[in-house]
Amino acid sequence: MEIALIIVSILLIAVVLLQAGKTEDSNIISGGSSALFKNRKERGGELFITRLTVLLGAIFFILCFVQGF
Repeated sequence: MEIALIIVSILLIAVVLLQAGKTEDSNIISGGSSALFKNRKERGGELFITRLTVLLGAIFFILCFVQGF
């Protein structure tokens, strides 16, 4: 169980680091628009990485919960 938790946590860290920053070319310092990413949709690789992050996060949570009991 602990080995699975270590593997999932390493994969989760790697996938989060692979994600593109959503603050690219924005005006955060000078007060950018709140609707900056309103019309931006993820496609292809970004969508896959986002879904993989959610899946690995859920698996990590479940493994931690099971290991706690």
